[in-house]
Amino acid sequence: MPNTHLYPLDHATRTANEWLGAVAAQFETSDARFVHRITRAWLHAVRDRLPVIEAAHLGAQLPELLRGIYYEGWDPAAVPLRCDADQFVSRYAEEAGVAKQDVPKILWAVSTAFDERLSNWGKVLRLLPEDLRALLKP
Repeated sequence: MPNTHLYPLDHATRTANEWLGAVAAQFETSDARFVHRITRAWLHAVRDRLPVIEAAHLGAQLPELLRGIYYEGWDPAAVPLRCDADQFVSRYAEEAGVAKQDVPKILWAVSTAFDERLSNWGKVLRLLPEDLRALLKP
C-alpha cells in the first residue's frame, strides 16, 4: 500500500492558503507577502484586544498554521489591551507596515474574508467597544 501521507502539513498549508486567498481576493492582489503581513497584524490586533478566554476560542477556529501565527508572541497576562480606535489603528498600521489612512479599508477586508469562516465572529465583535467594532465589522 503506497504512503499517501508523505507531506503531513500539506492539508494545513492548503487550508491556510485558502484563508489567505480569501483575503487576497478582497484586494484583487497576488502579493502574498502583503496578504500575510496584513492578516498577521489583524490576528494580533484582534487577539490582543480580547479577554483570554475569548481569544482562545477565536484561536481554536483558525487553521493550524494561522493559529501558530495568531499565538506568536502572545502574552495572556497582558490582555486585553485597552486602546481607543485611533490607538488601535496606529498599532495595526505599524505592525502591518501600512499607512494609517489605509487601515480602515484593510481591517474591513480581512474581517469580511474571515467573517464566514469564523463561527463566533459576531460574538467577538460584540465584546469590543463600539469604535473598534465599527472598524472590524465586515
